Amino acid sequence: MDTDLAERSETAKRPRGSGGATRMRQAAMRQRFLAVLVLFVAIFIYFSLTQSRFFTSADLDALMTSAAVLWMVAIGLTFVMLTGGFDLSLGSLLALCGIALGKLMAGSGVPFAYAIAITLAFGLAVGAVGNGFLIGKLGLPFLVVTLGTLTLYGGLVDLWSKSYTTQLLSPALTALAFNHAAGLPIPAWIMLGVFLAALYLQRSTYFGRDVYAVGGSADAARLSGVRVGRTLLAVYALAGLLAALAGVIQDARIGAASPLVGAQVIFGAAAAVLLGGTSFAGGIGGVGGTAIGVAFLATLQQGLSISGVQDYWQQIITGVILIVVVLLDRIQHGGLESIGLGRLRVRRAPAESPPVVTDGS
Repeated sequence: MDTDLAERSETAKRPRGSGGATRMRQAAMRQRFLAVLVLFVAIFIYFSLTQSRFFTSADLDALMTSAAVLWMVAIGLTFVMLTGGFDLSLGSLLALCGIALGKLMAGSGVPFAYAIAITLAFGLAVGAVGNGFLIGKLGLPFLVVTLGTLTLYGGLVDLWSKSYTTQLLSPALTALAFNHAAGLPIPAWIMLGVFLAALYLQRSTYFGRDVYAVGGSADAARLSGVRVGRTLLAVYALAGLLAALAGVIQDARIGAASPLVGAQVIFGAAAAVLLGGTSFAGGIGGVGGTAIGVAFLATLQQGLSISGVQDYWQQIITGVILIVVVLLDRIQHGGLESIGLGRLRVRRAPAESPPVVTDGS
């Protein structure tokens, strides 16, 4: 068993391309992670010094509570991107699970704990069947599948909710969002628990090693005995589970099940994952970097809000950050040639051949 674990570990560490190129990409990802960490500390200090309301207990509570939704989606998306995939549907699935929780609690009177358990199971099942089975077992392209499920889940949200917001009058749900334990908001403890569980999955299990192996090279992973289809199914199921948890926290924060939530969360999650050093190509990165990426974006958005910056400017800034990190990821993975700049060289005219002298004989 230990030998099998070692073999899979070696497979996970052997992504596509030459060893030297891989090490250079990993070093570049670490540099990106460190740069984002420095920026996070810098903006935190800046807003603390310039905004009197920023570094207060109430604001820090609001920061951690608001970051919890993005945190859950980004952690799930990290595992998907480590396999070289992407899930466009997570925002719609978040809203769908939020509506499901509302129907269970307000419509059917299901007790709080049972309603949350059913909602989480629902998100896991939808992620496994809606995306995981189609991508992992049937081999359909992840972009096409998740674009289709994005539209499908969005339609189901409107159908199920009839485009109305349902108020949730539940003291337990309110406590989940705003109560404290050991001096921290409960969402912060949930974030920590999810992070530690994800870190354990990533570093200490067969599943984590298989995820890296599939992201490095699906064909090589399959030849080494990794069940690629099962790994992909499990990854999308995990992303669905965490999207459901994000939907629960979102309902608790606003005290209602709304069909209007989740539309922009996938863009922030993608920016956080890329900022943290996970590559679009798969096989490089992890949840540690994603945590820093989420902290950076959440702090930036909170500071801008306190500074009076309008929401649309915050969206513009997030969009610019996403474009920049995608460009950097492309360059770090494939060099300047990958964006067409490596070919911009001045071509020299070929030297003329000297004339051939004959003796006329």
